[in-house]
Amino acid sequence: MTNQSDEKSDIETVEEVEPKLKYVRLTNDVQTILTKDGVSYLAAHPKFLCIGTNWGSIHLLDFEGNIVNNRQLRPHTVAVNQISIDSRGEFIATCSDDGNVFVYGLYTTEDSQEVSLGRCVKSVAIDPLYHKSGNYRRFITGDDRLMLHERTFLGRTKSVVLCDVEGVVHNMRWHNRFVAWASNIGLRVYDIISRCSLGLIKWDKRNNIIPSTYRCNLTWKDSGTLLVGWVDTVRICGVKRRLQRLKDVPEYIVEPLSMFRIDYFISGIGPLNHNQLVILCYSKEKDENEKAMRPQLYVVEAKESKYVELCTDNLSLRDFQDFGCNDYALESLVVENLFVIVSPKDIVVANPCDADDRIEWLIEHNKYSEAMEIVNSKNIVLNRNSRISVGKKFLDHLLFVEEYVEAGQLTAELFGNDKKLWQEEIFKFAQVHQLRQVSAYIPRGEVTLDPHIYEMVLYEYLKLEPEGFLKIVKQWSPSLYNVSAVTNALIEHLIVNSSSELLEALAILYTHSGKFDKALGAYLKLNHKGIFQLITKQNLYPLIHNMIEDLMQLDCEQTIKILLEKDTVPIDVAVAKLQDNRLYLYTYLDALEKKDTRMLARRNLHKDLVSLYAAFAREKLLPLLKRSDNYSIALALEECKRLEYYPEMVYLLGRMGNTKDALNLVMSQLQDIEQAIEFCKDQNDADLWHDLIGLSLDQPNFLKVLLRKIGTYVDPRILIRRIGKRTQIPGLKDALVKMMTDYNLQVSVEDGCAKIVVSDCFDLHERLYNVRRKGCGVDDQHLCSACQKCIVGQDTVGNALIFCCQHVFHEECIPADGLEMTCIICTDSRTKQAAFQ
Repeated sequence: MTNQSDEKSDIETVEEVEPKLKYVRLTNDVQTILTKDGVSYLAAHPKFLCIGTNWGSIHLLDFEGNIVNNRQLRPHTVAVNQISIDSRGEFIATCSDDGNVFVYGLYTTEDSQEVSLGRCVKSVAIDPLYHKSGNYRRFITGDDRLMLHERTFLGRTKSVVLCDVEGVVHNMRWHNRFVAWASNIGLRVYDIISRCSLGLIKWDKRNNIIPSTYRCNLTWKDSGTLLVGWVDTVRICGVKRRLQRLKDVPEYIVEPLSMFRIDYFISGIGPLNHNQLVILCYSKEKDENEKAMRPQLYVVEAKESKYVELCTDNLSLRDFQDFGCNDYALESLVVENLFVIVSPKDIVVANPCDADDRIEWLIEHNKYSEAMEIVNSKNIVLNRNSRISVGKKFLDHLLFVEEYVEAGQLTAELFGNDKKLWQEEIFKFAQVHQLRQVSAYIPRGEVTLDPHIYEMVLYEYLKLEPEGFLKIVKQWSPSLYNVSAVTNALIEHLIVNSSSELLEALAILYTHSGKFDKALGAYLKLNHKGIFQLITKQNLYPLIHNMIEDLMQLDCEQTIKILLEKDTVPIDVAVAKLQDNRLYLYTYLDALEKKDTRMLARRNLHKDLVSLYAAFAREKLLPLLKRSDNYSIALALEECKRLEYYPEMVYLLGRMGNTKDALNLVMSQLQDIEQAIEFCKDQNDADLWHDLIGLSLDQPNFLKVLLRKIGTYVDPRILIRRIGKRTQIPGLKDALVKMMTDYNLQVSVEDGCAKIVVSDCFDLHERLYNVRRKGCGVDDQHLCSACQKCIVGQDTVGNALIFCCQHVFHEECIPADGLEMTCIICTDSRTKQAAFQ
């Protein structure tokens, strides 16, 4: 039982081989002929078929089985043995066991011949050039000898024996100058021009095989290649010219090119292409009823001593159980690459499968990829199929076997931007709910489909793949579909499934339809940062006043960036909306402070910023206190006291004039003598230095620092006198040295400065003197400061006076006051000032 199952599985796994040939059974008139008679021989020509029957009739048929022009040639009295046709199909030669040989002219009766040999004639071959005039009106017959029959110029027939035959000539073929015939002994090739035999190829001696029992099948592939099939052996012989011409030796020689044996008897042989052969085979075995099995047509590739089987076709010929090997024949039309298979009761025409046949076979066997490769090949000619028709079938197959991804890719390759094809075929994907696989390939450029197509795709994504729905909504232009319809469908679906992807898609759809307020609401509900891009792109700043705090919570940095944009959101509005969240308010005001501190000062917001800095950024508080005047010092001091911010308190006390309190705070709370010194230096108050000395007397470390640095600002003797005699100061020697050095340097600097000042005074006085000595220009634009008339003019005769104060007068307009003349304007001014004081 196991063996049977294994055999069955082996049979099922055998892949069917692609056929090389296709078959057509001849019908019409040939069926009428075969019901009354049987075919004994068939000769094929590209123009027609010629059959001889068992009753001696000869019929001309076309390749559809119709009798040509009702032509039935003069019959023999017994079965026709062989028919030969010239190359142009104008003359036919037939022979039979009745001893008669006829040559028929199909278009003329002038060159017809009839020869009665008085013995059985098994074979005949007409000269391929018989249609030409001259010496070509000849034919050859074969029985126990090979005879050439030529028509003389007087219309008689002259017969000449060419060669004695070993046995009987069973088959004969004439091609160009060579005639090949087979006898009981073997195969010969005869050179009709040189009138000599090229040699004998003898049959192998086989046990239980009588040569005359099996017909030798001959076919010329071309002028130099002869195909021979005898019993179960195939020979390929080559006829070629000898390299060296020898006397009394034929010019040509026959050489075997290939020979191999098959498992069947050979009923016919013909060339297919290159090294491929078509062999009509008859099985050596019988069926279970001891009847003959179906004949087979083999397509093989010939090697030197072996062959490769390419495909095998079982032929369904009528009454095949009743026929033997010699009852079948294969006629080849080499140029047309066509084969005619003959049995006594059937005629089948076979020719190589063309591209359409190959495609149809591949489709029938679900090999759609190979079929598509053929239709996509260059220089391919198709009659029954096309790239689109094959592609549609491939698409149907892929959908049937649920290869949806490959089906989607095929649509892109197949349909391109063909709107009609897309709208016809896309519903196939909709039926199996796989529109998602084709969504990436649907045309969305210059060519677009009807809106409902895109809506179908969106609905499928909405139901089955929310992530894909969001992706496709982002990618597709809203002009492709009805945004309102898709939005409504999405809202209905959100009742059941309110995923984050669908909420984001809803926001995008609201944006497409111009409902920006709803889009903003959806983004906020989703906490999605895409809201900022929407605000900026669509200029939605007026709509965000009531959601500033929510935006800050979503992304503080991007919100601040939006709020700082010029003329987007008023500062007062933003401050009011953030008043309840001091952290966000600090962040916003701090960003404004960095952008433009004067803007906050003008809006009196530094007072708020002081409190916010004190709470969230103490390091920024003191710099703000120093650079701004727009805050309440008292409130700031109170806030700093509450938080115990002593450096800030020191600064504020200093601004308020409470320098002593500030100094006490530095010394008591901060314990920082360096800061105390800097504070005293900034205040530039001598009494403050005395207070600092007093606060430092009980701190030796502070005294050390004071000794090192005080010499630059005050007389160090003041400090030294106040230090107690028993006070121990670490590093006193170095401190005194540093103090004295600084003091001497200070004195030296002061002396140098005094000298520089004196020198500058002299230089400036000299420059003033030189300037005053220079003359001043007076023109007709100058007026007398007393009479308001032109100083220089035609009517002016007297002198003009100009004082160092640049006032100009006529000489006669100034009253004489002793010997010295003075500017009356400046004199009056000094008099009034003195009286006022």
